[in-house]
This record gives sequence, structure tokens and C-alpha cells, in this order.
Amino acid sequence: MKKLIVLATLALSPVFSAQEMVDKPVQSYQTAQYQARKKAFVDNLLSKMTLDEKIGQMNLPTSGDFTTGMAQSSDIGKKVEQGLVGGLFNIKGADKIKAVQKVAVEKSRLKIPMIFGMDVIHGYETTFPIPLGLAASWDMNLVQQSARVAAREAAFDGINWTFSPMVDISREPRWGRVSEGSGEDPYLGSEISKNMVYGYQGKDLANGTNILACVKHFALYGAGESGRDYNTVDMSHVRMFNEYFPPYKAAVDAGVASVMASFNEVDGVPATGNRWLQTEVLRNQWKFKGFVVTDYTGINEMVDHGMGDLQQVSALALKAGVDMDMVGEGFLTTLKKSLSEGKVTQAEIDMAARRILEAKYDLGLFDNPYKHGDAKLAAKEVYNLENRNIARSVAAQSMVLLKNENQVLPLKKSGTVAVIGPLVNNSMNMAGTWSVATKHSASVNLMQGLQANYGKDVKFLSAKGANIDYDAKLEEIYAAHGKKTDRDSRSKEELLKEAVDVANKADVIVLAIGESAEMSGESSSRSEITIPQSQVDLLNELKKTGKPIAMILFTGRPLALTNVKDMPDAILNAWFPGSEAGNAIADVIFGKVNPSGKLPMTFPRSLGQVPIYYNAKNTGRPLDQKLTDKCEYQRFRSNYMDECNTPLYAFGYGLSYTRFNYSDISISNANPKGNQTVQASVTVTNSGNYDGAEVVQLYIRDMVGSITRPVKELKGFQKIFLKKGESKKVTFDITPESLKFYNGDLKYDWESGEFDIMIGTSSDEVKHSKINWTK
Repeated sequence: MKKLIVLATLALSPVFSAQEMVDKPVQSYQTAQYQARKKAFVDNLLSKMTLDEKIGQMNLPTSGDFTTGMAQSSDIGKKVEQGLVGGLFNIKGADKIKAVQKVAVEKSRLKIPMIFGMDVIHGYETTFPIPLGLAASWDMNLVQQSARVAAREAAFDGINWTFSPMVDISREPRWGRVSEGSGEDPYLGSEISKNMVYGYQGKDLANGTNILACVKHFALYGAGESGRDYNTVDMSHVRMFNEYFPPYKAAVDAGVASVMASFNEVDGVPATGNRWLQTEVLRNQWKFKGFVVTDYTGINEMVDHGMGDLQQVSALALKAGVDMDMVGEGFLTTLKKSLSEGKVTQAEIDMAARRILEAKYDLGLFDNPYKHGDAKLAAKEVYNLENRNIARSVAAQSMVLLKNENQVLPLKKSGTVAVIGPLVNNSMNMAGTWSVATKHSASVNLMQGLQANYGKDVKFLSAKGANIDYDAKLEEIYAAHGKKTDRDSRSKEELLKEAVDVANKADVIVLAIGESAEMSGESSSRSEITIPQSQVDLLNELKKTGKPIAMILFTGRPLALTNVKDMPDAILNAWFPGSEAGNAIADVIFGKVNPSGKLPMTFPRSLGQVPIYYNAKNTGRPLDQKLTDKCEYQRFRSNYMDECNTPLYAFGYGLSYTRFNYSDISISNANPKGNQTVQASVTVTNSGNYDGAEVVQLYIRDMVGSITRPVKELKGFQKIFLKKGESKKVTFDITPESLKFYNGDLKYDWESGEFDIMIGTSSDEVKHSKINWTK
């Protein structure tokens, strides 16, 4: 399906060209001769290893934060010397990592090098938009580049393994970890998944600047009941294979080196101990050759699931196909006993150890265990200007313009602008969640970005206006991981008065509101997904001034904005843009970059609509489309008495400073047969006053199937750049591969019949054409 995507280079063009992108799985570069050499090497090494040393390879503790001098004397250091540690994570810095590696390769009996992991989720020290924001770019070039920059920075600093990409499909905005994924759609999620893997791993894992990727969380973690983290998941296999599995499989097909098991249960068995999931699907069906690691204490947590004591659940995990135990030490402390009691086999232990050793071989660590990590190179290559410029470009192209009445944006480069909101001057929150290596204090906040780029021409005034939330205890929870919200001790009346006074002196208001960084992310589920009332009250007061308001929305999830959407003249969803947040926002709101982001996840009108997603199925009593469009109620039809069926902002939605007009669809063959290719084309015209980029989206509906089919499914997209007045013909090649799905027998195939071909600017604004395809 690669030919359905066009890669466009936009304003603030990235450093890497499309031609430099990896477009083949890493495993395709491993020849038969290479595989034979690897097998022989690992066979020989395993023959020399004791049982304890084999189990040691399966042990992945966290380092804590010890100094270089503690590398040997610490408890971890002693276990490394004894060969009881296969890898470490949460250790940062080339010198620290080298010191620990030195213990492994010089002090341990067999001198087996270790792997060093870190949550390099959306950048290393140079931080890109949160993954949900990155997905909003719909630009696979940018996606891959962000992972490439992250890999290089991490590698120069000693890291050779990242616990990314997270590809969990989710239709549940209450779940905080939607910020860490790519949204609700399996096709878009699959394209992002494989390109993140390509970016991290490159064409040659052993070159010293590539790192092991780890796709997570296998599987279905994003479908937890009630949006509560770590919660139960229960769904049919048809739904798993059609809607939730594709991004994981895309990563496997792209050659991902490792897979992380999820916390939730699948078919009543926790994923960490689920053999059907980790062996039958992952290895037997998908032919995954890498190693499986648990999530943090994932084995131990099966005890609370009710699967037995630590020895029982450790044996369950090994027999399921898990190779490495993160933190819990269940393997380290129980497998030897389980082997003696016949509860696990030597072959199972050997296979797990083999897979980890093979990954180290692929990284080239047996040839040079110190190839990752060079303090002098890190000083030059990590968080440098080139990388920050790429992050700035990516951030600007990830923002989604949700509203722009009377062309309030872009702002004029003159006059006085009031910049108001609780995050205006807060650098610590610009990177968003899961930014463990970020230089937070150096992140460019909104006020800094505006002043640095336009301070000579525009007078900027600022005021906080409100705290993140009226509830001080809640705000303490929001300030996790050191990301302070800078709560102001003044009364709400004082804060509002200052904001109104500043607004009255300005020509236009830039209002920055929404979530703080850790209001989304792991363990950040919310039962309400609205903007906190303290900030709504601020918006209400500013609206009374009569001044134009451009609202900058910081968020890690879709929010229900119905109560605020009518008050601002413009709404720019900035997500959490990363290290260069302030500069990127300044680029967009002053028109240096025309926003081109499109939503990767539906924004509901209200929480009661959740889950709401574009590729739903019809019911036997669907609401008439005319009534749906008018938001009118009809009894005995599938609708709400008190709410519309439609979302506030649909999947794929996003405005531009210019306008794009679509022609009707032209179909090359309305009655194709067999494996023919059908070309579906539209002409897109930039009819506005600005140059800009547009994401042209292809959706297909299978009108009649052996099982019920979604009302539409994304099957392709092209991001094109048009100068004002320019037109371009956009063509999608559609083949039977585009029509395939898993049927009731879980056979992946397509069926003859009528198909609705849709092309448009978003999932709810498309042109239609019909074809009838027979086998």
C-alpha cells in the first residue's frame, strides 16, 4: 500500500529527503550467510553458559540513578559481574553506560555485553510533539525523521534500545495514554508504526547510530474498559484482527527487533502469560523473530490478576513466549526451581536467552560493546541546533487548525497582542508526557517563542489569568514527574482582573489553555474530558472584552470542547509540541507555516458519545442521514435524545489558512475484475490566498459482506503542497489488497461486490463514486 502515500516537503523543510527513508524491513538485509554466522556464534555461546547465566540474560532491572563510580559497587553492578543481568534501562549518559558495560565485558565470566534501554518515546533530548500530535501531521517523512533523530541522539548517549513505538489503537479519550499512540485508525496507525521502526532501526542495526525498536503494548492495551488504565479488555477475534492488530503486525513486518507485552488480559488471560497471543499469533502466524519483553513488573502483576504466585506466573510467562522480565525478577528468582520441578523446560529457557543474545549480535555488540555512547560526540550531536530545527518544523506541521472565523489567524506582525493563560510561561510542560530525557528547562515556552521571533514588530503583554484547575490537590497530581504547573497563590478574582486589564490594552488575545503535560499519559485517565472550569471562566471573561481571541489548545487527548468552541474566533490545537513549542506555535500563528495537521482521533461533543470513531458499523436501525446532519432526534432509531450522533470534530478534520476545492471523483474502471488496479482521481485546487498543504484522504466502504463492515475505512492518503491558485490531480491506485479483511473464519481475503469509493478532506467531508468488483 506504500504507493497510496505521497511524501511532501513543506515549509521549514526537514533535513532528510524522502529518498533517504528506509522502505524495506531490516530483516531483509540479513542474508542467509549472516543468519548462519549468527546461529553458530550464539550456539557456541549458549554451550558455555550456566543455567544462572542464561536466566540472567532474561533479567532486565532498572538502574536507578547511580553515578559512574557506583557501576561496580552497587547491587546492580554486582549482579552484572555475576552474569545475572541482560540489560538495564533508565540509565542516562554515555560515561555512566560505558562504566556499566565495562563491568559486563571485563568482569563477568563470559564477557557478554548488555543492552541499554530507555523510553525514547517522541525524541530524546530534542523532543518532538507527543505521538498523537506527530500522527496529526499525516506525513510519514516527518514521522520517520523524528525517530531517526531520536535514535541518533540516544545512540550517541549510550542507549541502544527504545520502548517505542506505542501503536495501541484507542477510541477512548478518557484513557491518558492516547497521547502516546497514533489514534483510532488501523491504517494510519500501521503506516506510522512501520515508519517509526524504520526510523529507529535503519537499514543496519550494527552501525552504531541505530537502536532496537520495541513495539508495544501487545496487545489491545488501548481498549481498556471505562478508559481506566491497566483495565480489563474483552473483544471478539474478528475485531482484534481487523481493527486493533494491524499496527502491531505492521511493525513486525517492518522488522521490529522486540515486542512488549501489555498489562491487560486478552480472552481472560493476561497478555504477559497469554500463549495464544505471544506465540500462536506473534510468532507462528506473523513470523516474528525477535524477543518479547514484559512491561514494568508485568509478570508479578499476574498474581493480582489471579493467575497464581510468583513462581507460577513466571513459568506461565516463559511458556507463553516471554523472553525478558522487566524489573520483577520473577525469572531470576523462580525459574531454576521451576525447571527442577518440571514446570518449565531447558529448551524454553535456552530459546529465551538465545533471542536476547541474537539481538545483541544484530547490534554488533559482540564486535564492539562500546559502539553506542561517546561523550564527546554526544556533546555535539545531542540537542543541537540542526535537531531542534527539525523538531520545530515537525511541531509546526503537526498542529491542527480547528476553527478560524474572520481569518483571525494568521496574526498581523504589528500592534499589541495579549498572551494569556496558565501555560504561557511554563517551559516544563511544553514537551508533554513521556519525555524522560527532555531538557525541560530549555524548552521554548509560548511567550519566549513569540518574543524571540516577533518581539521587534509586535508588543506582547502577558498574564496568567487562571490556574490550571481550581482544585489545588488535583493540580498537585497534574504536576507529576517534576512538571510543575506553577500554581499562583492569588485569588481567582485577582488573576482574572489582571488578564482582563492586559486584554483591554491589546488588539488581539492569544489564549493558551487546556491540559498540563501530565494530565494525559500513563496513569492519567480522566472521568471528564473538558477544559477545567478555572480556564473556562477565564475564557468567558476575556470574551466580554470584545477583542478577537485566538485560542491555543494544549492537550494530550481529544477534549469535549462544546462548552467553549463558540467563544474564541480561532482554535489551534497545538497538542504538546516538544522542545521548540514556542517557536513552532509562533511560526503557525503568524503565518510562517500554514497549518496542515489533520485529526488522528475523533473529538466528541460530549463524554456521553464516547467511544466515538469514524469507522463504526451501521446498526439495523440507523438514523436517517438528513436527521443526522440536522442533529434531530428520531424514536426507535440509533441516536441520543439529548445529543447529536456526529462528533464535534471528525477524524481527518483540519483547516488551513487557505481553501481547497475538490472535483468529483474520476474512476478508471467502474467494473473491475480479479487483480486489476482501479485508479480513483480527484483534482484539488487551492482557491484561497495562501500556499498550503492538504491531506487528501481515500476511504472505502464494502457495501455488502459476509460479516458486517464499517461505514468507511481509511485506505490511503496523500499530503500535497499547492501554491495559491494551483491545481493538482491526485490519483490513488486501488487493488484487491485494499479490500481485504478478516472474515468470520479469520481468513484474510476480499469479497466480490459493490464498493463506495470516497475521497475528501476529512472522514465526514468526501466525494463519492461506486464500483462493482468481481473476482
